[in-house]
Amino acid sequence: MEKQDIGLIGLAVMGQNLVLNIESKGYSVAVYNRTESRTKDFIEGRAKGKNIEAAYSLKEFVSLLKKPRKIMLMVKAGSPVGDTIEDLRPLLEPGDLVIDGGNSFYKDTIRREEYLSGKNILYIGTGVSGGEEGALLGSAIMPGGKKQAYDMVEKIFSDIAAKAEDGAPCISYIGPDGAGHFVKMVHNGIEYGDMQLIGECVWALKEVLGYSAEQIADIMADWNRPSDILCSYLIQITGQGMREVEKESGSYLVDRTADITRMKGTGTWTVASALELLVPIPTIAAAVFSREMSQDKDLRLAISKILKPVQAADNLDPQEFISIAHDALYIAKISSYAQGFALMEAASSKYGWNLDMGRIAQGWRAGCIIRAQFLSNITQEYKSNPKLTNLMAAPSFSTFINQKLLSLFRFTEAARKAGVPTLAMSCAYDYILQISSPVMVSAQVAAQQRDYFGAHGYFKLKKDSPEIELKPDGSYQEYHTEWMEDGRPEKKL
Repeated sequence: MEKQDIGLIGLAVMGQNLVLNIESKGYSVAVYNRTESRTKDFIEGRAKGKNIEAAYSLKEFVSLLKKPRKIMLMVKAGSPVGDTIEDLRPLLEPGDLVIDGGNSFYKDTIRREEYLSGKNILYIGTGVSGGEEGALLGSAIMPGGKKQAYDMVEKIFSDIAAKAEDGAPCISYIGPDGAGHFVKMVHNGIEYGDMQLIGECVWALKEVLGYSAEQIADIMADWNRPSDILCSYLIQITGQGMREVEKESGSYLVDRTADITRMKGTGTWTVASALELLVPIPTIAAAVFSREMSQDKDLRLAISKILKPVQAADNLDPQEFISIAHDALYIAKISSYAQGFALMEAASSKYGWNLDMGRIAQGWRAGCIIRAQFLSNITQEYKSNPKLTNLMAAPSFSTFINQKLLSLFRFTEAARKAGVPTLAMSCAYDYILQISSPVMVSAQVAAQQRDYFGAHGYFKLKKDSPEIELKPDGSYQEYHTEWMEDGRPEKKL
């Protein structure tokens, strides 16, 4: 029997759809799932009559594959990935390749790649975005590992990846070891931010203007025109979702949907990684914290009976507020993406990944959840200047922010008056204020406080300048004040 081109382990819907996608591009596929019934159902159902071979043990599965073997794992992150690798390892030979296509934590990927490399087995941590539809029709794919490992599957991955409007496949080699999974993690963090920003915008349109789900759906449809700067998959599905009517009650489904947003962990990992790498990502963090607050439903019901924030109407013209919300959402989106890209820059520097930000943005233009017209702009800006200090420094984005930043302020002001919290929108605004502040007075105060209570020292600004005094070697000159010396009134406290 002729051997199969590639194998896939894990036949949940994502795994099944990937298999069907691969097979539809002319490749033969071997499949295995720990639960035999799922394998049987797949082979006798969706895979029937296709060039897909089932195995009911790992030994049989490995025997079905061409050498060097290419095996893709679509199993849950964490111990299931590690357990599957350990079960596979004795059956593999030097030069075989294992591909982790799940949402594994990038540090686990770094560790696993190093471990398998010691066994002469290749390993790629591969982010796959686009959900079930993307897996079947074309995903954005983010592989990281040894370049020789990527070369083994580049053709297959390019064939099954989503294609942007210019025909380019949404895939590129991201970098060594955990780079692919790190980029996918940040992609998901940005996705959290996008979803929260849109959600706050919808909430404000509902409360400030008193608009119905149908009216807001019309606004989303208008913003999703190909010529609009907000045109994106998430704007599209927001509008489509808000038109859905519950058959039983005749109510809009969104109004009956429980206000609890669950999460699988990648957003939390993004925030934790930002803390570790000392990169501020307040908008993404606000989105994660908002999801956590949504899950405290009982607490919110109880507190809502005690706390009654004062609300005040703003009496804004509806069309004026819709325009303000549009521009505010775009600026907040720029701010949020700038935070995500800054995090990737920091990780690239720490781990020596040499990430190409323009190629990453290019690979997100289709297939993935955050696909948007906006990503073509990011791609072009990094193409023009690969060494951007921050995404918001790019001319097209800085010009828009300088012209329209007041819209973001007016949006948050109107929303708050109507009792709508804007954690993500406000953090996006404040991030812009902070990063554009040549002197942060709050930091001056905190530096002095630390020196006062802990003798931690501080730096000084040059006279009549926001720049810091330097030593002859170029490092910052450090100072300390003896706050408790004789003669100071504070000593009497």
